[in-house]
Amino acid sequence: MTTNKKLVLAILGSPHRNGKTASMMDIAIHRAEEKGYMVNKINLYEKNISFCIGCRNCIDTKVCTQKDDIQEIASLLRECQIVFLAAPVYWANVPAPVKNLFDRLLGTAMEETSTFPKPRLKGKKYMVLTSCNTPFPFSWIFGQSRGGQYGIWTNFLRLQA
Repeated sequence: MTTNKKLVLAILGSPHRNGKTASMMDIAIHRAEEKGYMVNKINLYEKNISFCIGCRNCIDTKVCTQKDDIQEIASLLRECQIVFLAAPVYWANVPAPVKNLFDRLLGTAMEETSTFPKPRLKGKKYMVLTSCNTPFPFSWIFGQSRGGQYGIWTNFLRLQA
């Protein structure tokens, strides 16, 4: 479904609705709304999303064949122009519900070809917000925050209208 509305899908992948990660996302949502975007916010910890069963039917159907809340998320993902994903770092990786989301969106996000996978969600902007409570310098030594690009946050908040 194509729409002329300016849409953002904001996905919270933290169990803490009022924590640091959620606060960062609230700031991004506020800024997007100031720029005229309509925001759909999803908390993964409040959704019923089963685990991927590896059937790979989604590669052909473009959506997972299991019937749960993933259909709603996939639909919102296809309709939006911008995706905010906010998730803390847990043991140098995303929390389990975020990893499960990635697994379940395989067919929505990717098309298999004879060479390399081809993206199905072209033209979208993505913003990843994350927090890590490992103290410096250990967060840097163990790679939990070394790859962050802090200028992206400032530039993205401009959200070209």
